[in-house]
Amino acid sequence: MAWNEGYVSDIEYTNGFYSDLSPHHLNFSCILNGVEPVPLDQPYTYFELGFGRGQTLNVLAAANANGRFYGNDFNPAHVAGARALAAKAQSSNLTLLENSFEELAQGHVPDLPQFDFITLHGIYTWVNRENRQHIVDFIARYLKPGGIVSLSYNAMPGWSSALPLQRLLLEFAASFPGRSDLQMQAGIAYVQQLQNLQAGYIADNPALAPRLNALINSDPHYSVHEYLNQNWEPLYHTDVMRDVARAKLDFAGSADLPFAFPALYLNADQQATIDLLPDAAMREMMKDYFLNTSFRKDVLVRGARRMGAVRQAECLASVHLAMLVPREKMAFTFQTKAGIVTGNEQVYGAVCDALATGPHSLADLAALPSLPGQSVQSLAEVAAVLVTGSQVVMYFPAGAQDGSGDAAARRLNQAIGAQLRYGDGNRVLCSPLAGSGIDTEFIDRLLFSLLIQEGEQPDLATLQAQAASAMAHCGRRLLNEGAACDDEAAHQQLLNAAIEEFLREKLPVLQQLHML
Repeated sequence: MAWNEGYVSDIEYTNGFYSDLSPHHLNFSCILNGVEPVPLDQPYTYFELGFGRGQTLNVLAAANANGRFYGNDFNPAHVAGARALAAKAQSSNLTLLENSFEELAQGHVPDLPQFDFITLHGIYTWVNRENRQHIVDFIARYLKPGGIVSLSYNAMPGWSSALPLQRLLLEFAASFPGRSDLQMQAGIAYVQQLQNLQAGYIADNPALAPRLNALINSDPHYSVHEYLNQNWEPLYHTDVMRDVARAKLDFAGSADLPFAFPALYLNADQQATIDLLPDAAMREMMKDYFLNTSFRKDVLVRGARRMGAVRQAECLASVHLAMLVPREKMAFTFQTKAGIVTGNEQVYGAVCDALATGPHSLADLAALPSLPGQSVQSLAEVAAVLVTGSQVVMYFPAGAQDGSGDAAARRLNQAIGAQLRYGDGNRVLCSPLAGSGIDTEFIDRLLFSLLIQEGEQPDLATLQAQAASAMAHCGRRLLNEGAACDDEAAHQQLLNAAIEEFLREKLPVLQQLHML
C-alpha cells in the first residue's frame, strides 16, 4: 500500500489556525461542563495528531511557555514547512515529527512523554478504520489519567444529503487521473453542469444547495482533502464513543462553548424529549438529529472528575477575558444553531464596558456595581457567547504575566511578518497573554510587522511610506468596492485610511494582548 494510504498528499492542506484546540479553550469547555481541567500554571504536555501545515501547533507553542508541544504529520511537505517556521521562531518547546499514526501507536518514537492534551482536527473521519484504531491506541498508550482529548470530525446526520456528492467527486477524480486540485476543479464543473441540467439528485435535494455553493467557492487546498480522501466517512457520535471506550475516554462536552447551555440551541420540548433517553451517548446523538449536525467538536477526558457547584465556581472565577474588537463595534446579536439570539444589553454592555478598560476575570466582573446579581456562573454564558463570536478571547493566567515570557511569541510574529512578501499563508498572530492566536486581516499583519521590526512606533508619514513600500514588495493591492485599486493616488488614500484605523482601533487591542 502507498505511504499515504488513500489520503490526499499531492496538495497541501489549508494553513488554518484552530483556537478551540488551545489548552485554555479546552479547559474552559471542561469547566463549563463541570469537569476538572488540567492545571496550566505548571508544566504540561500536548500532542496534535495530524497537524497539517502546523500553524496551530507553532502558535500554541510560542504562546504557552509552560507547555511542551509535540505533533505529527505523515506528509513531508507539511512537516518541512512547520519545522521551518518553528526554526525561525526558535521554539525550543516544540517537537514536530514525520511519523504515521501506526508508528506512534506502536511506540516507535522514543522518549515520548505522557500527555495532558491530545488533539486532532477533522482527521478522524478522513482516514481509514485501521488508522482510526491507531489513533485510539495512541491515546490509550500516551494520555495521562485526567488528560483531555479534542476530537473533531465530520458527523451524521448533517452530511447525509451530501454523501452522494462526495462519492460523485471521488469517482470522477478516479476517472481523470491528475493532480488533486485539477481533479476537483473538473469535478466541480461537472457537478455544476448536472445542476444546470436539473439532475434529480440536485434538484430534489434542497438541503444540498448550501453545501454545493460552499464547495464551488472553496479553497481547493481544503476541498480536495474534504472530498477526495478515499476513506472519507462521516460518523455518528455513538460510533465514536464506542471507538474511544477502550482508551477509557469519557465525554465531557463540546469545544463549541455555547453547547454547554442547552437553552441557546434547544427549545424546552426538544430538551425534554432528549432528557427521557437513559444513555448519555444517545442523548448527545439526538441533539445532532435536532440540529442536523455535520461537524462535531467533542471534548473527551480520560477519567472525567465531575465538579460540584462550589469547585466549578472557583474555576470559573479564574477565567479571564480580553477584547478583540473596539467597544463601539461590539454586537450583542448572535447566530446560534437554533437561530438568532440577542443578549441582554444591560449585562453584555456592562461586561464590554469593563473589558474596554483592560482584561478582567469573571470574578472581577461579578463584583462590579454595574452587574448586580450576576455570578461567575451566569457570566460564564456571556463569556462563552462572546468568545464564540470572536469579540473577546478567554484565557487562564499561566506562567510569567510580567511580559518576560513574551519573547517566543514575538519571534514567531516576526517570522510570520517576514513571510508576507512571499504570500499570506499565516492568517493569525500570536498572543502570549491569551495563549492562543488572534485572527487578523492582511493589512493589519503587514502594519504589525512594520511596528514589531521597528521596536517603536514611527511617525505617521514614515509608517505610510513604509507600508506603501511593503505593499509593493508583496505585490498586493487594497480593494476598492470589491476590486483591486490600481490608481496610485487612490490606493495611497485607501492605505492611509487603513493605517489610521489600525492605529486608532487595532493597535490598542494588540498591545493589550501583549503582542507589542
